[in-house]
Amino acid sequence: MDKSIQDFFESFSVAADKNEFIQLTLGKPVKLSEIINVYIRKVELKGKPYFSFKYRYHSRDEVKNFLFEEALSKISDLLGNVFLSAHLFTVAHDFQLHFNKKRKGRFSQLPPTKIPSGTLSHNKEKKRFVETTNNVYLQRLGVVDQEGKVIKSRQDKFKQINKYIEIVDNLIKQAKLPEKLHIVDMGSGKGYLTFALYDYLVNHCGRKVCITGIELREELVNICNEIAELSGFKNLKFISQDIHQYSEKQIDILIALHACDTATDEAICKGIVANAGLIICAPCCHKQIRKQMKTHGEMQAITQFGIFEERQAEMLTDTIRALILEANGYQSKVFEFISNEHTRKNVMLAGAKTGKSRKQESAWSEIYKLKEKFGIEYHYLERLMSK
Repeated sequence: MDKSIQDFFESFSVAADKNEFIQLTLGKPVKLSEIINVYIRKVELKGKPYFSFKYRYHSRDEVKNFLFEEALSKISDLLGNVFLSAHLFTVAHDFQLHFNKKRKGRFSQLPPTKIPSGTLSHNKEKKRFVETTNNVYLQRLGVVDQEGKVIKSRQDKFKQINKYIEIVDNLIKQAKLPEKLHIVDMGSGKGYLTFALYDYLVNHCGRKVCITGIELREELVNICNEIAELSGFKNLKFISQDIHQYSEKQIDILIALHACDTATDEAICKGIVANAGLIICAPCCHKQIRKQMKTHGEMQAITQFGIFEERQAEMLTDTIRALILEANGYQSKVFEFISNEHTRKNVMLAGAKTGKSRKQESAWSEIYKLKEKFGIEYHYLERLMSK
């Protein structure tokens, strides 16, 4: 067997054995194939782990479930014969296997891009991380009614809350954090996600947690503190303060969701300086880099259109943020927060402190190359870190 194929199957076996397997996608079918893709995930049937194969045809989907050894055999039959590409998603890494026209395989390892769902349910029942019955904060914030039923117009908000908790829960499980957590939520706004995170970690997980919400608008802070008291959340408090004025040195988890433009950089910097074990951001607008960005050659054909220039600025800004985290000893992940159908602000950037990132030595070099290519004088986070 080709070494690249051996490496791929070894990575698949290790991920399955360590329970780090998330998904395997087979694609790039040969011309005569009736199957377009195969999507493989792990499920639990009658108390046993199976691998569920979803065969996608042009007009239908077909699902079959196999135990591990049989799943390996099926994948082996498909790879290089029916499909010329495979993408394995695991908690620790992504792995790719591509075949050329001569069926010679090329194996590569990449940083992880998917967050595990946390469930092996065959029917994929929707999991609620937040209970709605007798939930004071959801009632006060207008998400549920007095009977605990989610208000129709707030369905998207409730989905966002649950997806957020699912993501943060998985990030916390993967990070090296102390038993007692101090979480700082910078730009907490109305507190939907802040309340839900405290509720989940304290009342569902039984963890010792103190959360501080930082929000400039005093009227929102007063409302949130009142709701926290009514909810009995004694270790949740909100402070009216500008992000850059906050000086708490003990931060285990730094969260900044939709902090506008360079406010996201201010928050990331606070987290890095405080040596936070986990930094989680969902960036908002990206004006600082867009104003400086200059493109040449082929790139001008793309960025001449305003919307594409904006998206290029977003990718460039957040890529440099991720690399700066890597340069400071974090392992970065960039992924979709929730679907575009709920909000366009759907990118989440997370950094887990590792002490020495795989890319720490090369990250600054990559940053400088990007800045030179796009004519960027400075990235605001880079300037903050140099102070």
